Amino acid sequence: MEEAEVPLEGLHEEIHHHAEHGGEKWVSWVALSTAILAVLAAITGLLSGSHANEAMMSQIESSDQWAYYQAKGIKASVLDAKMSLSGAAPSEEDKTKSERYQEEQKEIQEKATEKQNEAKSNFHQHETFARGVTMFQIAIAIAAISALTKKRRFWIVSLMFGVVGCVFLTLGFMH
Repeated sequence: MEEAEVPLEGLHEEIHHHAEHGGEKWVSWVALSTAILAVLAAITGLLSGSHANEAMMSQIESSDQWAYYQAKGIKASVLDAKMSLSGAAPSEEDKTKSERYQEEQKEIQEKATEKQNEAKSNFHQHETFARGVTMFQIAIAIAAISALTKKRRFWIVSLMFGVVGCVFLTLGFMH
């Protein structure tokens, strides 16, 4: 899975240009907060992508385990059919194999379920981090509007979206 991209280069340049030539001191703070938000967005995007990849790998490993589980089940069924159709009493070796297949299936099932749970957990973290990236991107866009329109209230709204992004970033680590 690809990492979330954060296309911010043009916005940074525009905000810095307005900060340098704008004359209002608070616009410099907009530029600084935007740079910080961009760093947070990049970090959160990397974390989101990493957890998406981990979720996919765990799901693949889980699928492999379930296929192995089914293979053991087929072996056990073939062995049971052999014992039933032979007409003679099952040998001790066949009984032992049948029991071993059942035990192996239990172990394989545990591993498969564990991998499924890992995949779900990583996917949940991916979603949480992805929401954080979205909030940071919105914050950066609103900060750009603030710098371009010279309206401080947009910057305040931008900072609020940035705080929400930080909440998602923190929640992603807490999962």
